[in-house]
Parts: sequence; structure tokens; C-alpha cells
Amino acid sequence: MLRGERFNKADRVIRIGFWSNAVLMAVKLAAGHYGHSGAVFADGIESACDFIAIGLTIIALKVGRKPCDEDHPYGHGKVESLSAILVSLVICGTGVWVLYGAASTVREGSYEAPALIAVVAAAATIVIKESLYRYSMRVGGSLGSPALLAIAKDHRKDAVTSIATLIGVGGAYLGVGIMDPIAAGVTSFFIFHIGVHTFRTSAHELMDGQPEQEVLDAISRLAGSVEGVDQVHEIRARHSGQYLIVDLKLDMPPDMTVKHSHDIATEVKKRIFDHFNNVGDVMIHINPSDEPHEDLIRL
Repeated sequence: MLRGERFNKADRVIRIGFWSNAVLMAVKLAAGHYGHSGAVFADGIESACDFIAIGLTIIALKVGRKPCDEDHPYGHGKVESLSAILVSLVICGTGVWVLYGAASTVREGSYEAPALIAVVAAAATIVIKESLYRYSMRVGGSLGSPALLAIAKDHRKDAVTSIATLIGVGGAYLGVGIMDPIAAGVTSFFIFHIGVHTFRTSAHELMDGQPEQEVLDAISRLAGSVEGVDQVHEIRARHSGQYLIVDLKLDMPPDMTVKHSHDIATEVKKRIFDHFNNVGDVMIHINPSDEPHEDLIRL
């Protein structure tokens, strides 16, 4: 997949999520206010937080797609993981806000019967947000973009939140007023879970954690299948935004010329690029295969 095509797909996901959140924010704030539902109004505030989070992601993607330069020889992709960290903090902060609002309402013990418009707004949010989640996960997964995956999880968080909101506002609409704040309080714990999971994943990538073992195994098998490679001695990889940077150590016959081993290494790199469109660079070190050697490393 060409670099420009990847960025266009990411931009499309971001734009759809950005404007969808803007519309939902306005609708839920109005429905919560005029429909007398604290849960739906809180859902609208949550959409406002998402609006800010996606705005941060737009900035991150713009910075992250800048090509490598002298100061950043590995590119600027890490800013996507940093953006995902900020999104996770927004998610967790939203959870605190929702829990506090629900607890305050229960403590005060004053419950208003919501109007039907509040029920309809909660139901519509579920459908819209779940659709956005599936779309964003599909594109974000194909691109390997931590920022898009964080936004997808944020959409799923909104869908889960709105399910609890619908149960609460529906129960309150039918006469059980306390269900509205209780549903909001239960939802806050789902929000915390998604926020913490997003934070841990993004922190793992910022600390150059390994990607999934299945990906490494697939790259290793592909490299080992190239003629002239006796075996893959070691493989490591790390995330840089939508791309993986791969380090390979290959064992080759010791009597091979530098040019021949270079040509084989180039073929390995070419095949990896052809089969894995989320690999941004492959660095290859060649070892003689018939004698033991010690890797020199201080890490």
C-alpha cells in the first residue's frame, strides 16, 4: 500500500469520527437538557471529550506522517502512540466525571422523569457508535495505526456507555428514577477499563515493546525461505506509528562474497515489504553460519 493511500484512509476515518462526534455531542446535550436526563446530558459531555481527543489525534497524524529528517532518522510515527496516551487519559477522565455525577445524583436523591427524546438519543448513539467502532477497527487494524485503534476503542466505549445510558434512561422513563444515575455509575467502570487498556498498549509501543509474536514468526519464516539464508539468528521489531521497524540477524555461508550476501539481504527486505505493508524499514545484520559468535550489546 502506497504511503499516500495509507494516509488518505486514516484521514477518512478521522474525519468521519470527528464530525460524527460533533453532531452526537450537540444532539445529546440538547436531548439531555430538554429531555430532563442527567445520564444523556453526561453522555453529551463525554462526546465533547471525544471531540477534543479526536482533534488531538488529527494533529498527531499530521505530525507523525512527516518524513524522517536529521533529528528524527526513524520518522515521527511515535507521536501517534503519544496521542493515544492522551486519548486514554481523556477516556479515564471521562470515567471519573461520569462516576462523580452519578454519585452526586444518588446522594441528592432528586430524580426527574426523562422525556422520550432522551431515550431515542441514547438508542441512536448505540447504533452510530458501534458502526464507527467496527469501521475504525477495520481500517486501523489494516494500517496498524495505534492512533486509529485508540479512537476505535473510544467509539466502542461510547457504545457501551450508551447501552447503560439507554437502560438507565429507559427505566427512569418508565418510572424507576434511580436507574438513570445507577446506569451512569456502572458505565464509568467500563470506561476506566477501556482507558487503562489503551494506555497500557500505547505505553508498550512508546517503550519499543515487541509486536505480536505471530507477526514476528511470519516475518522470520519469510526471511528464512530466501535462498542463501541458512537461518534467522534473531528478529526484533518495534512500532513507529503505523509502521514496524524490523531488526534481523541472518546466518549465511562464511565464504559468500559481500556483494552476494548484500543481494540476498536486499531480496529478504524486498519480500518483507511485498508481504507486510505495515513494515516501514528492515535492518539486516549478517553472521557466518558455521562458527559460534557472541552478540555485542549493552542493553
